[in-house]
This record gives sequence, structure tokens and C-alpha cells, in this order.
Amino acid sequence: MRVHTLDLHFQDTPGLIAAYVIESHEGLVLIETGPGSTLPTLRSGLHALGFAEKDVRHVLVTHIHLDHAGAAGWWAQQGAQVYCHANAARHLMDPVKLIASARMVYQEQMDALWGPMLPAPADRVTILNDGDRLSLGAGMELIAWDTPGHARHHLAYLLGGSGFTGDVAGMRLQGSDYLSVTTAPPQFEPGPYMASVDRLAAAGLERLYLTHFGEVSDAAQHLARYRERIRDVHESVRADMAAGQDAAVVRANHAAREHALATSLGVSAADWQRLEMSNGTAMCADGIRLCIEKARS
Repeated sequence: MRVHTLDLHFQDTPGLIAAYVIESHEGLVLIETGPGSTLPTLRSGLHALGFAEKDVRHVLVTHIHLDHAGAAGWWAQQGAQVYCHANAARHLMDPVKLIASARMVYQEQMDALWGPMLPAPADRVTILNDGDRLSLGAGMELIAWDTPGHARHHLAYLLGGSGFTGDVAGMRLQGSDYLSVTTAPPQFEPGPYMASVDRLAAAGLERLYLTHFGEVSDAAQHLARYRERIRDVHESVRADMAAGQDAAVVRANHAAREHALATSLGVSAADWQRLEMSNGTAMCADGIRLCIEKARS
């Protein structure tokens, strides 16, 4: 099995969003497409490996957030089969509501950040349920696992001793010990999130492939530490809210705590800015706060 990591250089910045190309007897498998804005970089990366777009037969997305699946429709329109969670399929086929929701958040920055998201033809979209297997020939099988917590429509993919984890195992810059917890609104849920991490840990995986970013060789340690981080950020924001802090203070406190932890683990000022570009603390604080408010109602 050969896995190639393609750095999509999101916003001309290395090490933030990865796509993975797997060589198989059933053609190339692409796991994660990145946003439409990075599609030219992804295509150039394929060419550099000696492949053409037509060689990509299977495209698997972990969930439909734009940094993971924004270019999925383009690949489907080229003839690739796109695989996703049952609750993601309709948005890949008709992304109008998804785009409108994102535009409300990103406003005038929307197009520059994410680029176009094209609709995928219905016959090019295949739903994968928990435990479904995709045969790649010569005994290779990708197994889909339903892994909610970051999003309710999130899948992780297992291939041998490797796990392609999307956002469910968090963000970790290459060479860093700081684990950034992905808690973007609106579907962060700590209980299911930790259960998903526990399930991955119990699988005894040898390595993880994070969309943000790259291969992780200390899979067991990473997952154990990440479970603690999910619990810690949830409890810290919940304590802020119990003390009556408003949204602005919750954001500021979360940012301060995360920056202090990252700095203590050797994260440079430049790398902190990279982290904020891909998994901003304000967005993450809002996701945790929204989860807690829903639980109270």
C-alpha cells in the first residue's frame, strides 16, 4: 500500500490541509479533497506524482465541511465515485444551503477562502454506513466508521493499521506536541466525540493520517492525549459559562488558555498563526459554548 500526502497549501500556507492519494488495484483513491480554492494545487500534486485526474476512481470525504469536501463535486463531475456519510450525501448533490450558510459566516472572504463548491451528480455519490467496506483489489479494503463528535455526519476510514481521521482526531502541526481540538459549531458533542476517539484507540491503529495535518506515528499516545484535550476544553468553557461570562469573554479565555498551552509545548508565534488560520480559537469557543447552551435548554 502506498499513501501519498499532498499538501494543499491552503491560503498559500504549508501544513494546514492535506489530501491523501492511495495507489490501489482499483485505481487511485483520494481521501479528502480540500476546498475548491485549493483544487489547482491538488491537481498539480497529482501530476507531480505522475498521475492524471482520470486515474482517480474513488473519492472519500470524512465530512462536508468546506476544508474537507469543497472540491468533491468537481471530482464527481470528472467521473470519480464519491463516498460519504448518509447525512452528507444530499449536501454534496445540492450544496446551495451549505454554501449559503458558509457565506453568512465568512461573508466577503468566502470565495477567496473556499472557492467554488460544485454539485455532485446523484449517480456519482455512494453512501457508506458504519462498517461498510470498499474493496480495492488484492485484499485491500477500506472500512468506514461512523465517528460523530466533531460533526454528526463524520466518517473515519480504516485501511490495515492506518486510520484516516478527518477532524475526529484533531489538528496537530507536523513536529508539534500541541493538539488543537476541532470544536467548530454547530455539532460539537463531547460525549460522542470521546466515544469515537475511544473506538479508534481500541482498534490498535499503527498510524493516523490527519487532514490537519499529516501522518502521526504515535497513534495510541495521540488518541489518549486527544481524549483528555476534548474533556479539558469542554470543562474549561463550561466553567466560564457557569461563572456568567458572555460570549466575548468565553472566546478570549479559550484563546488565552490554548495559546498558553501551545507556547508551553514549543509552538512558535508563526505556528500559532497557522493554527488560528485552520482551527481558530474563536470559532472553537463558539462551538463549545453552543453545545453547552443546547444542553441547558
